[in-house]
Amino acid sequence: MNKLRVLLVDDEPLARDRLRALLRAEPSVEVVGECASGRDAIAAIKAAPPDLVFLDMQMPGCDGLQVLAELPEAKRPAVIFATAHERFAVDAFDVAAVDYLLKPFDRERLQVAVRRAHEHIAARRAAEAGRAPEGAAGAPAAAHRNERLTVKADGRLVFLHSDEIIWAEAADNYVVLHLASGRLMVRETMTAIEARLGAANFQRVNRSALVHRDQIKELQPGAHGDYAVLLRDGTKLPLSRHLRGQLDRIAGGSA
Repeated sequence: MNKLRVLLVDDEPLARDRLRALLRAEPSVEVVGECASGRDAIAAIKAAPPDLVFLDMQMPGCDGLQVLAELPEAKRPAVIFATAHERFAVDAFDVAAVDYLLKPFDRERLQVAVRRAHEHIAARRAAEAGRAPEGAAGAPAAAHRNERLTVKADGRLVFLHSDEIIWAEAADNYVVLHLASGRLMVRETMTAIEARLGAANFQRVNRSALVHRDQIKELQPGAHGDYAVLLRDGTKLPLSRHLRGQLDRIAGGSA
C-alpha cells in the first residue's frame, strides 16, 4: 500500500499538532504540509496536489467548503473534514467528502477515516485507469463502491456506505433502510433517497421498494406472469408490472 501524501489545514495550531501526532502513528500516510488558512490551502493544493486533505470547516476568511469550491472538481484531492461543528456534515458529504471527524476524535476513529480514504482513492484511481481496484471483482461498479449517504435518524446523523444498504422501503413520509446490522427509519421520501443513491447500484422494483442490485439473488416467476425479487437475506419483494421490461437490467443482463 503506497503512502498517502497528506496536507493538514486548520487555523488552530494545537489542532494541527494533535492531528499530526495521531497521524505519525499511521504508517500508510505521510504529512507533507500544513496550512493555517483556507487561502493558503488553495495555493498549496494547486501548487503540489496531495492525495488527502484533513480540512477544518470553519476558518477566518475562507471556510472548508469555499476551499473546495475554488478547486476544479476533477482535480480535488480526497477530503476528510475535521471540525468541532456537527451542523455542516450534510454539506460535507454533498461535496463528496471521504469522512467527517468531529473534534475531539480518538485514534480509532481516525484510523477508520484513513482506511476509508485509502479505499476511496484506490477506487478513484481504478476508475481513471479503467480497471478494477486491487482485490475487487469487476471494474464498472468499482467507482461506485464508496458512495456515501448521510441520513438523520432519531436525532442523529448517520454516515453510511451505500453498500451497507440492502434495500429501502417507503413508509408514509419515512423511508426504512434495511441494513445488515439492523434498520434505520429516516424522514425522507423514497424519491429523494433514490436520487441520492443513484442508479448505478440500486434499482426500484416497485413503488415502495428500492434494492441494492448486488443483493438480488433470484427473479422468481409467479403463476400469473408476475415476478418476485428474492434478496440474499431471504426478503421477497413483488416486482411491479411496469418494470418487467427492465428484467435484464435488474438481473445485470443475465435474465
